[in-house]
Amino acid sequence: MEANEIIPYAILSTKNQLIMMKKYSQLINTLLILVGGIMLVYSITVETPDKYIQIGGFVVIMFGLYRATNYWVETKDDHIDDNEQQDL
Repeated sequence: MEANEIIPYAILSTKNQLIMMKKYSQLINTLLILVGGIMLVYSITVETPDKYIQIGGFVVIMFGLYRATNYWVETKDDHIDDNEQQDL
């Protein structure tokens, strides 16, 4: 067994935790975008629109999109890493 094949358990545990955090992060991003969209649609459909709900919905959508964009930038090359591991 080569030295580079031995991976400490702590590193594996941390990697698994990061993968789980990424999955939940994408769910949170999607929920933020949906909640912001619902707030904006609600503020449009009522007779007297509330400016604070519109502003809040816009802020929530933008925050969700910001988080989603950062997530996509972090994980855009994940498929390349997976292919390299399969080749070894």
